[in-house]
Amino acid sequence: MTGIPEGWSYGPWHDGPDPLRPPADLRDALDEIGRDVMNGSSPRSALEELLRRGTRNTQGLDDLTRRLWERRREIQRRHNLDGTLQDVQRLLDEALEAERRELFPNPSDDARFKEAELDALPSGTAAAVRELANYQWESSEARQKYEEIRELLGRELLGSRFEGMKEALQQTTPEDVERINEMLTDLNALLAAHAQGRPDVPQLFDEFMAKHGEFFPENPQNVAELIDALAQRAAAAQRMLNSMTPEQRAELMELSQQAFGNAQLSQQLSQLDAQLQALRPGEDWYSSERMSGDDPLGLAEGAQAMSDLAELDALAEQLAQSYPGARLEDIDLDALTRQLGDEATVDARRLSELERQLRDQGLIERAPDGSLQLSPKALRQLGQTALADVLRTARGSGERDAANAGAAGELSGSSRPWQFGDTQPWDVPRTVRNAVLRTAHRGGGGVKLDVADVEIAETEHRARAAVALLVDTSWSMVQEGRWLPMKRTALALHQLISTRYRNDALQLITFGRYAGVVELPQLIGMEGTWEQGTNAHHALLLAGRHLRRHPDAQPVVLMVTDGEPTAHLEPDGTAEFSYPPEPATLRKTIFEVDRLAKLGASLTVFRLGDDPRLNAFVDLLARRSGGRVVAPDADGLGAAVVGDYLRTRRKL
Repeated sequence: MTGIPEGWSYGPWHDGPDPLRPPADLRDALDEIGRDVMNGSSPRSALEELLRRGTRNTQGLDDLTRRLWERRREIQRRHNLDGTLQDVQRLLDEALEAERRELFPNPSDDARFKEAELDALPSGTAAAVRELANYQWESSEARQKYEEIRELLGRELLGSRFEGMKEALQQTTPEDVERINEMLTDLNALLAAHAQGRPDVPQLFDEFMAKHGEFFPENPQNVAELIDALAQRAAAAQRMLNSMTPEQRAELMELSQQAFGNAQLSQQLSQLDAQLQALRPGEDWYSSERMSGDDPLGLAEGAQAMSDLAELDALAEQLAQSYPGARLEDIDLDALTRQLGDEATVDARRLSELERQLRDQGLIERAPDGSLQLSPKALRQLGQTALADVLRTARGSGERDAANAGAAGELSGSSRPWQFGDTQPWDVPRTVRNAVLRTAHRGGGGVKLDVADVEIAETEHRARAAVALLVDTSWSMVQEGRWLPMKRTALALHQLISTRYRNDALQLITFGRYAGVVELPQLIGMEGTWEQGTNAHHALLLAGRHLRRHPDAQPVVLMVTDGEPTAHLEPDGTAEFSYPPEPATLRKTIFEVDRLAKLGASLTVFRLGDDPRLNAFVDLLARRSGGRVVAPDADGLGAAVVGDYLRTRRKL
């Protein structure tokens, strides 16, 4: 082939992950996990759900499991297990027909006697084959058919215990039968020595494999691996027998005595089965399967079908990941390829790589209590996505994305990579340093500046804001589908302030029956619970404490709620709930709004829903505080909150 250097060749990549395969899309995966976590799932459940569902380019575990069950049903519906009996009956009929054709023209009494002997054969297939063991055949064709029965039984019995044996014995000679009997004798002796715990077992194993290794394509490396391979196959053969009718089972047991015309084979296999069952009692020796199809399977094919069914069951358990410590690395990819093909294996590898990278890159970590949680790095990435979505929505409603960390203020001392559309001044020293580091390894040739080297200098506002975001966590927020938008709003605002307005002080406050100050990870991981009460009074009280701790900052209070106040805090710290609201609840809530107004804080209420009583009350709050009411839908909540905050910052 032209263009290929001499000595080079091309072929499938087998050494680790395919270097040309597209990388796992961690950002999309993290967004999906974050969405589920913010909806109330635990990080572990969210990760499991992602792996079950899959990604845009990869089938999930549920799809792979569905294909496994379809494959299992296909095996059961297509096949039955009387193939060997049917083959023996067919060969027996052909042998008897050929013998009668040979006897019919013969006028001798001996011919008539033989015909009578054939007529008197038992009706059962196994009994008839046994009776004919010493019959003197007149027809060479009939004799050949009868020998085919014996060879077939031998091949099927061996094929049901040893993988590939049936195909290797298509042309069986007496020498082959002798070698097989010798192998079985030595094998039973080796297993007996192992069961006795003899110290020379490794030496006996090496000698056995040197002498009989051709019978074991699995290439076991020690006696334990040999026993494992044999026990799995023998257990599959036993399950196949268990799946037959009692009549079929009895016929086969009797026919097995005629295998290769030598009862020794059946006896050796029975001894082998007994030893394997004693050595590996944990294998499934007792279950059965219902095979209802029309395609008959012989003993070897039937044992393979049972082995396939067991392998499918094991794969389904691995894909379910429901046992303690389950990891996708547990999936037997070779078995998955055998059962579902290369495509399924590629999907399983991608899912495993996705899970590994989520852990290795620090996006999911262990909490002190041992549970999984989203790492700060993951929360930052989720915040970037949430903020970008919010700003995109805001631009559609007339707002624009402000990329400055501060307006025309002083340099903050920090910088960030240049992005298209940035108008801030370059941080020249860092830009040049990036170019030098990037080109230094080339060994000369001068420094060449690339757009990837450019960093811009960030500035900061001289004015600060103290921001309190109050979010309603009562059950109605969950029930009405506002739980996720509420969390995404908090995430976006937190990302905006922590990256572009670092001097601002943000506090997140949740309120249901009680209010509480929470950190972002707590809010993101918070599960919705059935709780009556919307204690805006307690939330406003905590907001006031936050504002008083920052007297030099512009106070900003943003409250997201979908219900009028139905609870307030008593002096002893207990929450008093009542619906409809008691006058005391409304009075205490308004009192806290008035206290905030004295601090110079205007309250913006983001009203979700169209409850008339809520509308009237929040309008009252806005008038008392000099604030305003915004009524976005759930999808526009983030843009409304972030837009209101940016509007306040522009005034500063």
